[in-house]
Amino acid sequence: MKSDAQWLLRIVLALALFVVAVRPAASETAPNEWKVTHFLLDNGMEVVVIPDRRAPIVTHMVWYKVGSADELPGKSGIAHFFEHLMFKATSNHAAGEFDRAVAAIGGSNNAFTSYDYTVFHETVAPEALEQMMGFEADRMRNLILNDEVIATERDVVLEERRSRVDSDPGSLLEEEVSATLYQNHPYRIPVIGWMQEIEKLNRADAREFYDRYYTPNNAVLVVAGDVDSDTVKAMAERTYGQVARGPNLPPRLRPVEPEHNTRRTVTLTDARVSVPSFSTQWVVPSYHTAKPGEAEALDLLAEILGGGTRSRLYQELVVKKGIAASAGTSFSGTTLDDTSFSVYGAPRGKATLAEIEEGVDFEVSRIARDGVSAEELEQAKTRFVRSMIFARDRQSSMANIYGSTLATGGTVDDIEQWPQRIRNVTAQDVKSVAARYLVPEHATTGYLLPEARAGN
Repeated sequence: MKSDAQWLLRIVLALALFVVAVRPAASETAPNEWKVTHFLLDNGMEVVVIPDRRAPIVTHMVWYKVGSADELPGKSGIAHFFEHLMFKATSNHAAGEFDRAVAAIGGSNNAFTSYDYTVFHETVAPEALEQMMGFEADRMRNLILNDEVIATERDVVLEERRSRVDSDPGSLLEEEVSATLYQNHPYRIPVIGWMQEIEKLNRADAREFYDRYYTPNNAVLVVAGDVDSDTVKAMAERTYGQVARGPNLPPRLRPVEPEHNTRRTVTLTDARVSVPSFSTQWVVPSYHTAKPGEAEALDLLAEILGGGTRSRLYQELVVKKGIAASAGTSFSGTTLDDTSFSVYGAPRGKATLAEIEEGVDFEVSRIARDGVSAEELEQAKTRFVRSMIFARDRQSSMANIYGSTLATGGTVDDIEQWPQRIRNVTAQDVKSVAARYLVPEHATTGYLLPEARAGN
């Protein structure tokens, strides 16, 4: 089970554009067959149905609107820990029975925890869909949480942290950079949690977390595949609809990040590092917190600056100068609160890390000063469309689009309207967000360096 999955907005929202682009052609022959539907069960559970008749399979996902950023102080890791506990026994099914049932029919299942949501998913044949709903509805409220289960799974999570984070210099640096980038917001805390706090998680913590967040009115059900809305609704009412509504939760108001006025650096030197690298990050608005048009402009800025082999960073540093082994950008726009925009790079051959950083900084400042051309902007939009065509072949991608959007405060209409908002972005919009947010004096930079050898 993945503990830190972050769905890249570039793929997620690009897919939405493709769906809108192809839907008119599909609707000419079967106007209702491809229509995405959205409704609420009586207990408050949101449901999205995304028909895809190309193959006899279905993806079933339950998105709980709780992630690591919702944890109480001192309880870091409880969201991810509880993801693990959801695979234990319930009052109706033995531990492992769910997994065995999925394997027996040739399906697959897994789960992941992020800052803003926890997700459980299965891919099975359509005739097994109601069975999956039954299992998920059962563990939504009927887990058996005793001290033995808590202790055993807590040890599993502790070992996961040791193997995935503590033994990996890159992951250790990433944690330290996040803790420096975010001065007040809980995105500064790792999804998997701090070791000393995981060690203290107990049955009372788990029970309180379960009763508070694992309720139908705090969840989104997404079903994508060889299904129709009426059938899914009937199944959902027979399974999830029988789970009692939980208490109404207050708005997800979190500590607000203060204004950043300093440049900060974090350096990790480790003998296990063979190639040095760096990343520079800024706190920027997400799609949920941005002013109209800003997040779309940041998305296109990330694509033009470092989104692939046609980007400025790749062309200048990897292709033309040949000094970088890698160079690019990342914009995590699907978060509930303000997010991060990063640029990164690593040297090639005899080039130095300082040269790579200087080259990246130059390209960032050049866009902030001179902007981008109309041709670059149009090509970036076109690349969005082309990349999503390939991603559209993965059925689960559509479920991820709708699930991640609804779990972070968005709506179905936001997805439908996104293509036009992208088309409305101008070159001046891209220049403006680069100048406003990618300010060198307010950046946080992390350096991952090899140990200096004796005599050097």
